[in-house]
Amino acid sequence: MSKSKRGRRVQQFEDRDFTGGGIFSLPRHRGSTGDKEIDLRIHNLVADWNCGEKSDLVEELIVTALGIGHDEIGPAELKLMNRSLKEMREANRVFQPYGDHRKVVVYGSARTAPDRPEAKVAEEFSRRMLEHGFMTITGAGDGIMGAAQRGAGRQSSFGLNIRLPFEQSANETIHGDEKLITFNYFFTRKLTFAKESDAVALFPGGFGTMDECFEALTLMQTGKATIYPIVMVDAPGGTYWKTFMKFLHEHLLRHELISPEDLHFVKATDSLDEAIEEITKFYRVFHSYRYVKDQMVIRLNARITDSSLNGINQEFRDIVVSGSIRQAIALKEEANEEAILELPRLVFVPDRRNYGRLRQLIDRINEADTVAAEA
Repeated sequence: MSKSKRGRRVQQFEDRDFTGGGIFSLPRHRGSTGDKEIDLRIHNLVADWNCGEKSDLVEELIVTALGIGHDEIGPAELKLMNRSLKEMREANRVFQPYGDHRKVVVYGSARTAPDRPEAKVAEEFSRRMLEHGFMTITGAGDGIMGAAQRGAGRQSSFGLNIRLPFEQSANETIHGDEKLITFNYFFTRKLTFAKESDAVALFPGGFGTMDECFEALTLMQTGKATIYPIVMVDAPGGTYWKTFMKFLHEHLLRHELISPEDLHFVKATDSLDEAIEEITKFYRVFHSYRYVKDQMVIRLNARITDSSLNGINQEFRDIVVSGSIRQAIALKEEANEEAILELPRLVFVPDRRNYGRLRQLIDRINEADTVAAEA
């Protein structure tokens, strides 16, 4: 039976946009091959396949694919593009049913022995994060990743494995699970990590851990991804991340290669309690944010008091371009996010330059008095 006979599948989960609204603001148009007859055939094909409101975007994908077919491009490039899109589709298929669950990504060395203090802390970290409602995502390897996967358990884990020239099998917890994805390319894997995470926990690791660390920081610093908490976790008494933070202060901050506010993106600690609190308190009042044209809309779990809002406006007027931060309900442009339409909002026109200050604003919102608490 064709898909059109079966009817269109209904979206049941939150449509995640890790750019904070940048994806939603992209123009939607069908594009054209330049041949009206071919355009009509594409339109009819997509209509027959019954893609619903997504039809214009699906048509544009087909137009782009046909354009690539006409370009002077070799088989290697075509294979790369084709495989990348397939990997992105598979990742979306796996994560889509869990769109209403918070998730924490755990990075760390695959070489860490299970009896090492860092591995034991990683296992306990994921176990306790599960108690707070967070599922765990790892690179599916052994070491720190395997420890975190054991802590979260198979049911509450995702594994994003990478195919390497030397064999890398998934750890025993996630091996064979439907939430295990194997990627051919690091960039599609890294995109999935960034797109699906609500928090990041970094444990001691090598080049890969450093790579993921700096990528997360760069994406947030430049406003290319939404801000979420990053914790750097050492075993008690460990100095791995303490040394790293010293490097950031002495060689990046001192030479003015980063701003002082940029250091608010991350917290380094050897206390498991502090690491967990850093993540969970981030979502105490704050829920999420997105842009609607030139406005930032911050969604809240509870309405904050007028006195708290007055204090926030005084403290953060340096990042408000015009007017003030005001309380509001969902804007009409947010109608595509039905699951969170009822949440209260803060709306303002931000200066899109210092995202470290935005992280400070989120922290301040989470310290605010709420109307529910007053009642």
